[in-house]
Formats: sequence, C-alpha cells, structure tokens
Amino acid sequence: MTRGTRKVAVAGVALSDCGRLDAVTPYALHAQAARRAVRDAGLDRSLIDGFASAGLGTLAPVEVAEYLGLRPRWVDSTSVGGATWEVMAAHAADAIAQGHANAVLLVYGSTARADIKAGRRTSDLSFGARGPAQFEVPYGHTLIAKYAMAARRHMHQYGTTIEQLADIAVQARANAAHNPYALHRAPLTIDDVLGSRMIADPFTALHCCIRSDGGCAVLLAAEEYAADAAKPPVWVLGSGTAVSHAAMSQWEDFTVSPAAVAGRQAFERAGVSPHEIEVAELYDAFTYMTLVTLEDLGFCAKGEGGAFAAGGRLTTGGALPVNTDGGGLSACHPGMRGLFLLVEAVRQLRGEAEEGRQVRRPDGRPPRLAVASGTGGWFCSAGTLVLGRD
Repeated sequence: MTRGTRKVAVAGVALSDCGRLDAVTPYALHAQAARRAVRDAGLDRSLIDGFASAGLGTLAPVEVAEYLGLRPRWVDSTSVGGATWEVMAAHAADAIAQGHANAVLLVYGSTARADIKAGRRTSDLSFGARGPAQFEVPYGHTLIAKYAMAARRHMHQYGTTIEQLADIAVQARANAAHNPYALHRAPLTIDDVLGSRMIADPFTALHCCIRSDGGCAVLLAAEEYAADAAKPPVWVLGSGTAVSHAAMSQWEDFTVSPAAVAGRQAFERAGVSPHEIEVAELYDAFTYMTLVTLEDLGFCAKGEGGAFAAGGRLTTGGALPVNTDGGGLSACHPGMRGLFLLVEAVRQLRGEAEEGRQVRRPDGRPPRLAVASGTGGWFCSAGTLVLGRD
C-alpha cells in the first residue's frame, strides 16, 4: 500500500461449510470460518489485534469478536451491502499500513436460506418505507426491480440483448461445474436461462443469484508477520471505495455503477491497468451486475459488456476468467457475498483451486494479478481491491 509504511498481505483465507445448513447458527459459521482462516495462515491467533464484521449481533463487531474469544484494539463494522467486505478490507489494510493494527480478521456468516425456510425472516427486499425509500416502496421497487430497471436501460441505450445477459449465467455455471463446493453444478444453456420462471422483467430466476447458507474469513497481516505465515503472501496492492445513490431518482445514470470510481482508484493506487488483470471476482447477484462491472472497471468500453463477455471469455479457460468458483449465480450467496470474492481471488493467486477451475498463465504458473470488486445495495456502493502474489 503506497499510503502507509508497511506492506499488507492476505495471510489466511477460508470458507465455512456452505450450501444448505439447517442445523447451524450464523455464529457457528463465523467461528468455523475464523478458525479455518487462522489455521490456513499458520499464525498464532494472539497476533490478531483487529476485527471487522457486519450483519450479525446487536453490537457488531463487538458481540461477534467476544463470541470468537477476541478483544481487538481496532474494529470496523462498516455496512454498505455487498461491497461491505471490500470496503472493510481497504480500511483494515490502511490501518495495518499505518501501524494501527498488525493483523485484522474479517469474518462473515449467514443462514439466510435456512432462516427463510424456517420462517425466521421474510424474503421481502423492499427495505422498509422510511427515509428516501418511502417515495419508491409504494410502486413496488424491490431490490430485484431496481436491478431489472437498470438492466432494461442498458438494453435500450446500448442494444444489449437478453441472450448476452443469459450467457453470463451460463458461464458462471460452467465455472461452478469444477467447484465441488458449489450449490449448483449442472450445465446450463441460454435457453435454460431464458425459459426459467420470470422474476422481474427482464430477469428470469436463472438471471438471479441463488440463496444459500455459509460464511468465510480473511486474515490480513503486516508484512513482518506475513513472512512467518504458512503460505506465500498475497499482497494488497491497491484499493478504492465509492458510493452512488440510495433513491433511484438520485441515480444519474442507470448504466454506470460506483465501481467506475472505486475501480479507477484501486488500479491507480496499485500502479496497474485493467488489462494486466488475469482473474476477476465480481459481485454477481444478477447477471447485469457482472456486465456493468466489467465495463466500469475498464475491461471494455461502456456499452460493450455484452459482446465482451461472449464466447466463453469469462470461464476459467477464457481470456478473462470471472467468478471462477461459480459466483453468486451458481456457487453460493448467503447475503453480503463480498468476502467470498476475496477468498476466491487469493486461492486463484496461490494456485489452490481445484483442477478445471484453476486459472494458469501460459507457463503453467498461477495468475499474478487479480481484482475483487463488490457492489452493495442496488449499485449504491462499491469496493475494489487489486491483489498480487509477487
């Protein structure tokens, strides 16, 4: 990180059990993921003096840290939807670089699928009717409807086709086919996507993320501690964060996400260009999210995302592998999926992914550079991290 005095590395990553988990609590998933990440790092847990968590507990992250037996001196509970974890990772990396913490553990866990199945929560995503939302909720502006409107605008403005959007889901499933932990692995066709149940025009069910249970954890550490880790470090090279809007009426352009700002910041701070990136982990609650994030991060020009993503380009054997675990469309999506993006990016850079989904350079080595970009709300927030193994 150029803004501090110490380099920052991802020392450990892990997933908890994921999928259909009817008999566990989200606290248990936090603990399982945390233990596995610390074990993956090979560092003593006494080094952890920073903790970041959101979405669980009355006083998150205090309550979750206590459950894990930690008493950190640096904490973060930023909550900006799916981009939360990239934003918190950026905060943590800055804190470590400046000497405010030495090792920060980021943990997430959710039983969203099991809770809905058991009637412990509603599946309604209108997000209440107070504040700015009160002017939109009466018209049925659920989260899915907001994304659907944005997708329609892109289709109208740039000629993006529904088949191009469907192809993104097909390629995500192709990646998931090689992930033994993905919830859905059976092959898809474009016709399968188009023929699935309509949810919010133009999105059918297979344009939308799955709902699963699960959790994960990431341990960031200062360079002097990362040197003692069990595995070679993956360095945090640059980060960027941005927000756009809360009310749809305040969104200036439905075809531009805040990743356009966060991505530019991250690449500039890392000193690399989008065209040097070898693997991209992008938040994909809906197929349109993948398309517009590819454009806004600079992988292609605005309006060209549909054509850019075609022809298998996003598969693990394609020109730009995207969501190599199958993403939220096929692998897992317990809620705020952003931390899963970091776990998968690190595993790809380490060369730890299973055969068939491990991305490799022409010389057979793992990729050198990866980007993880999370999106929150309905393109309300974005956080982007550039990671590198050298």
